[in-house]
Amino acid sequence: MKSKMKMRIASLAALLAVSMGLTANAAQAPSRFVGTITEVGSGTLTVKTDAGEVFPVEIPATAALKRIAPGQKDLSTAETIQFSDLTVGDRALVKLDPDAPAGKLEALQVVAIKQSDVAQKQQKDREDWQRRGVGGLVKSVDAATGTIVLSSGAGPTAKTVTVHIAKTTMLKRYAPTSVRFDAAQPAPLDAIHVGDQLRARGEKNAAGTEIAAEEVVSGAFRNVSGMIVSIDTASSTLVVKDLATKKPVTIHITADAQMRRLPERMAAMLSMALKGTANGSSAWSGRSQAAGSAPAAGGGAPAAQHASAAPSTGMGGQNGGGSWAGSSGGGDPQQMLSRAPAIQIADLKKGEAVMLVSTEGTTDVTAITLLAGVEPLLESPAASQNMLSNWSMSGGGAEAAQ
Repeated sequence: MKSKMKMRIASLAALLAVSMGLTANAAQAPSRFVGTITEVGSGTLTVKTDAGEVFPVEIPATAALKRIAPGQKDLSTAETIQFSDLTVGDRALVKLDPDAPAGKLEALQVVAIKQSDVAQKQQKDREDWQRRGVGGLVKSVDAATGTIVLSSGAGPTAKTVTVHIAKTTMLKRYAPTSVRFDAAQPAPLDAIHVGDQLRARGEKNAAGTEIAAEEVVSGAFRNVSGMIVSIDTASSTLVVKDLATKKPVTIHITADAQMRRLPERMAAMLSMALKGTANGSSAWSGRSQAAGSAPAAGGGAPAAQHASAAPSTGMGGQNGGGSWAGSSGGGDPQQMLSRAPAIQIADLKKGEAVMLVSTEGTTDVTAITLLAGVEPLLESPAASQNMLSNWSMSGGGAEAAQ
């Protein structure tokens, strides 16, 4: 008898826990959220927000379904659509019904943007950021005058750029663990500090040394250079002994990380150029004898995230004259880096040197940009890291701008 009573109490407790869990989930859900549709079921949608939260939502027949173009804010001109018009990959703003039964997430309104429209706008934004954008490391910030001075580029392309901030300038800052533009949040001017990486888009002067910024995105990141101590491909992590601190740093490699390997000759040329030697001047033009005789380096397909920054031509031996930088790339080291072959964590080896830009952290960070084959660059670590930081931001607002 006592045993049956205990079982009944246990069952009742379990049911109560489930009921409380459902109520708690409903209470935790925001009244509205924005994300990407990851699944379309029978009268249901699953939406994953940019923060990684996943919400399965019921779409009743009474829900208002609308479609707008990217950037459109006025719903008065929005197109009315059917549930069958919603597809995986579409962006969606979901407004929940506050009168839905307890424990249920029901949509009162869904405003969607087609995936193809988002991609088209992203491409236009990438092109505009490349054409009208500048990027670099913050040297100074004057909040009183609304000016930010950047150190941009590396080697012969290095220059100082003054960014002018107006009341209408859109200021955003990257999330602590992300370099994704669509995850950046509005932030005031005083959130920008010396040493931050910054990307601005607007009207530039002819020399490209001043820009009236319409949009600015900034963030604080860390530079790490060192030897790989260990690699764990299963967990997508590696441990690097930082040459600056002499301490091990655990590096997490995500799907968003840009990973490249410099061909030996390209690394040597970049090293010479960064050291400012006479041979380096020749190296930037790509007309040195070494470059002219260099073999093709694995095709060098441009990175997807930097495709708009890099010319469509391949590396060494494919442009004629042996120009590493490319006929339309000139001597821009950022474009040279963008055409280095892409790699995966499995391509790295214990004991080799890497350089990377990562999220902030002391012993545990996430890689944003990683370069292997960098042994010659470690002879000029400061200049090399400046080059790498600028490259990491060279498409900063462009990759995922929406």
